[in-house]
Amino acid sequence: MQPEPLGETIRGILFDKDGTLVDFDRTWGPAAYSVMTDLSGGSRVRLEALMRVSHYDEAGQRFAPTSPLISGSSAGYGPLWAEVLGRPAGQALYAEMDALFRAAGLAALTPIGAPAELATRLVAGGYALGIATNDAEASARAQCAALGLLGQCGFVAGYDSGHGSKPEPGMVTAFAAHLGLPAGRIAMVGDSPYDLAAARAAGAVSIAVLSGPLGPAARDAMAPLADHILNSAADLPALLGL
Repeated sequence: MQPEPLGETIRGILFDKDGTLVDFDRTWGPAAYSVMTDLSGGSRVRLEALMRVSHYDEAGQRFAPTSPLISGSSAGYGPLWAEVLGRPAGQALYAEMDALFRAAGLAALTPIGAPAELATRLVAGGYALGIATNDAEASARAQCAALGLLGQCGFVAGYDSGHGSKPEPGMVTAFAAHLGLPAGRIAMVGDSPYDLAAARAAGAVSIAVLSGPLGPAARDAMAPLADHILNSAADLPALLGL
């Protein structure tokens, strides 16, 4: 018996946001510099220390591939910033960081391709869509609204939505439950091994895209976890036979 085509197997598509729908470097490079400058309170020493622990290149306004900010949440790298700033690590600081990032991220928001057009095409093809990001949920919703995606994405989860953070599978299983589908009928699309590991752990289809900050160099790291590898999310309709 021939296996069912992927386009018929899956009914829900869960997208990572940064590096998949949003240009990571052009959005979060300038945004992070703004946030670090604000939190440094005019201290060049603090700013340089924040950039150092964040593996951030000031001249290029971008992160090194080793940066904890590329795939992590503020709760993950927040303790590093707290130590630099001499502030207690905890929810109060992380909430302040998230609010600053939300505003700065919106100001620098740069999409990859045309996410709203892609979403419209996928919804017309019969797929339910969602967003799963290690960004804060409020920031994710604000960016999705700015990109014209909220009408097509009935599920938006951030690291603080109660489902855990990627690479844990909670966001994927929550999306499947939201749709009333088994995880095997969900595809997770992302630019990081975290996205693919979350999909695999949940039993979902894993689709890698090479549009993140590492570009094609991410292929080797993602290939062992990916059921499919695409150059970008724009190639998804072709994969699904739309």
